[in-house]
Amino acid sequence: MTPQQCRQLKEEYPELQITVQKSSYRCFTDEEYSNENVQLSDSIDDCNLILGVKEVPKELLVEGKSYMFFSHTIKRQEYNKDLLRTMIKKKIRMIDYECLVDEQGRRAIGFGRYAGIVGAYNGIMGYGKKYNLFDLKPADEQRSKGEVFKGLKKIGLPNIKIVITGGGRVANGAEETMGALNIRKVTPYEFLSYSFREPVYVQLHSQDYYSHVDGKPFTKFEFYNEPQNFQSVFGAFTRVCDLLIHCAFWDPRAKKLFSVEEMKDPRFRMSVIADITCDINGSIPSTVRATTIEDKFYGYNPQTEEILTPFLPGNITVMAIDNLPCELPRDASEGFGKHMLERILPEMINGDESGLIARATICENGELQPSFKYLKDFAQV
Repeated sequence: MTPQQCRQLKEEYPELQITVQKSSYRCFTDEEYSNENVQLSDSIDDCNLILGVKEVPKELLVEGKSYMFFSHTIKRQEYNKDLLRTMIKKKIRMIDYECLVDEQGRRAIGFGRYAGIVGAYNGIMGYGKKYNLFDLKPADEQRSKGEVFKGLKKIGLPNIKIVITGGGRVANGAEETMGALNIRKVTPYEFLSYSFREPVYVQLHSQDYYSHVDGKPFTKFEFYNEPQNFQSVFGAFTRVCDLLIHCAFWDPRAKKLFSVEEMKDPRFRMSVIADITCDINGSIPSTVRATTIEDKFYGYNPQTEEILTPFLPGNITVMAIDNLPCELPRDASEGFGKHMLERILPEMINGDESGLIARATICENGELQPSFKYLKDFAQV
């Protein structure tokens, strides 16, 4: 939350005590918070509710506290198994931002828009570097989204074809970046069937690249509830797409978008993949590890399946940063904090009448909550 948002929260709820942990590397300085009369401290262990973003290292978790952060445990992520076990053992109340959804299952908060904006920008940057077309300034070296978009207007792209997958906040953010580049949007049919004299992009939804294994009509209800009944037909797009910007949520029960074997096919055309989802060993076979803001890309050799230096001829350039909004931290904090102020903290403070907080609570008092009992064997020591 920004310094101004902390002040606003205190004004709306005078009985609330807000403490900000001191930090020398946060995008908002300690001085900016103190200028808004927000209390600063080296330790926040005496607070009842502790707000973070990324996973808290398990050794720093304080027993019996309530935490809000992205825990990355609900898909049984192996690397966070010990984190979940520790939270249960320490009787922590874990409220996961990813699970804050309304009664229709719609996300109430997220950094998706900024992940999409920056991820698409990095994809364009990677394409420029791979083919020595232009050298974009990294987003994390710029102060705002406005500055980033201003830089995009100075470059020129050849007549490449770009795919954006998904229809949520992340994909919408990626589309914002396409808008800053003034790239024309075309239909899936046009994308597959025609050549163009300018760069174009297509936005694909699940029904565009999955079909029922039995030939039945595609229905969102069945796809979201039983994705194993569907097969990927994304292969047609791999033969005409130059840059993939992958923004779609992937259920581990679903088929991958394409296989390792398909990537070995000489007709596989995609040379740059910006995997904003960053699902390691997930829907994109070449996403075998995450990249970082400092080291954004790696090269993937589809024939040998080796990780190599990025931008080499014949290899696929991969970007898979798992904290993309941190490249535009002030903008992302402004948007995220606005949702916290309007949608989340009022429920927390006023007794959670809508059940929003309860639905997002993974564990409490040493027990997995009912909606997360499926993690019981995963969380057992």
